[in-house]
Formats: sequence, structure tokens, C-alpha cells
Amino acid sequence: MTPTITPATRRASFAIGNEQAAKRVVDLLDESFVEGQAAITAFEGAGGRWDIIVHFAEPPDEGAIRELIGLAAGDEVAQHISFDTVEAKDWVKATLADLVPVRAGRFVVHGQHDRAKVPANKLGIEIEAALAFGTGHHGTTRGCLLLLDEVLKAHLPRRVLDLGTGTGVLAIAAARALRIKVLASDIDPLAVRVARENARLNGVGELVQAITATGFSAPEFLGRAPFDLVLANILANPLRQMATPMAQHLAPSALVILSGLLPQQAQSVVAAYRARGLVLRRHLQIEGWSSLLMQRGG
Repeated sequence: MTPTITPATRRASFAIGNEQAAKRVVDLLDESFVEGQAAITAFEGAGGRWDIIVHFAEPPDEGAIRELIGLAAGDEVAQHISFDTVEAKDWVKATLADLVPVRAGRFVVHGQHDRAKVPANKLGIEIEAALAFGTGHHGTTRGCLLLLDEVLKAHLPRRVLDLGTGTGVLAIAAARALRIKVLASDIDPLAVRVARENARLNGVGELVQAITATGFSAPEFLGRAPFDLVLANILANPLRQMATPMAQHLAPSALVILSGLLPQQAQSVVAAYRARGLVLRRHLQIEGWSSLLMQRGG
């Protein structure tokens, strides 16, 4: 486990006037940082106000943070963000220690402290408390797991890809449920290392092959394609850009689970994949985020 305690942390503080907007901001921030980079907390105040605090392990790009928050909550909120420096603390561990297990169909994502709470008839996926990215508490991850559970009730894919794996939650879920080898990729070498460690922790280290790759550029994709199932919990723009190369790596009737989308972005992503011969089978909305199940024509 990589230590997350630093000599000091930078902090961003701001307020949002309603719960839905606060959740959108927290979710977007949660998906934008990898292990140890940031810890996010939100507290409900008087009159429906929500106070959000973000602790950064390294000094952040304040302009980029304002732009990111403005995307989800508007320019007025972004302009009123306050940045300061606070004392050393393991903020990631402190933030995640109280997270309860997340249930999504047959899957339960949990921390080490809740290992004993996983029912015998469920598949537990344990994520270390210090690994902040992709804990399963984000609406997009839950949406992907629910769609994966639905897919596995009717299909038994043999060639599975988790594109943009983060902590490896989706790859681990597929490997545990199917007991097959799963290819997992991410553009961030740190995320790949985390995914490998989590796969080992969950008893599927020999089944999950995690690689560093941008898009479909690595030779491992050609060696494992065509894929029967692709899991891609990324963001709308990269998903649209990868529609063509993804379609080229799919088997006939392959299933694709796409997430990391705001509801207003879902239609354009569906259109991009429909133009490559895929049709929409299911659209889930959880906590202000969209997850899509699409299928290639046979």
C-alpha cells in the first residue's frame, strides 16, 4: 500500500446550495484523481447547503480545479473556491474509513474492515482504504457492476476487457464471476500497479492482466481481441473518440458497458457507437450519472 501521509496538504473549500449538485461535484472529483492524490468530503449544513472540502497530497492546478468544479456546479461556485494549506494527515484513509459496503447485484465492494460483512452468496471485492480511486461508491462504478451482473445472467463472455481500469474493480468483478483471464488497461502506470495489487488481494492476480496503454495502442489488445465484453468506465469525450477502434476490436454480438457520463452526454455517446453498428440495450441512471449497455450487431 502506498503511504498517503504527506508533510502538509493543500485544501480546497467551497459550498453548494443543493444536494444533487453536491453529489455531481463529489463524483466528478472522485473520478478525476488516482491513488493518494485527493480525498473529498461533503457535509450537509443549514438550509440545504453542502460544504465540500478537498485535500490534495500535492499542490493542485487551481485553475484546472476551478474549471472541473465549474463543469459540474457552475462558474459561480467555481469562482468562490478557497485554497489553503493544512497540517499533515492521512486524509485518504480518514475519508474512506467510514464508507459502508456497496452492493450491486451479486457484487459487494468493501474495505478490509467490512470483509466479514459480505454475505456468503455474494462476490466480495475488497479495495484497500488508501486506494481512493474507484472504490465502488461512485455512481458510475455501481452502474457498471449492475449492468455486468445483468449481462452475466444471460451470457458467458470468454474474452473480456476493462478499459480505463482504475483500481481494477470491474476487471476483478468479471474475473471472480467468470473465472477467466481479463485484460485491464489504464493510461496511468500508478493505476495499473494499484489494479494489479487489488487483483492479487482478491485472489485473481493470475487472471487479471493489467497493462499501461493509451486507447487500443498496445499489442496485447490484438493478441486478446476480438472481445466479447468490454467495460469502459471513463469519460464521455474519450469514449466518443474510441468508438471506432473499439468497434474494430469487438466480436459479433459483443456487449459493451460504457460509463462516466453525465445524463446529458449519454445521447452523443450512444450516437457515436450506433454509427459503428452497436445498439443500446439498457440505460441506467444512478446518482446523476449514466451507464450504458450496448451490443454490436451479429
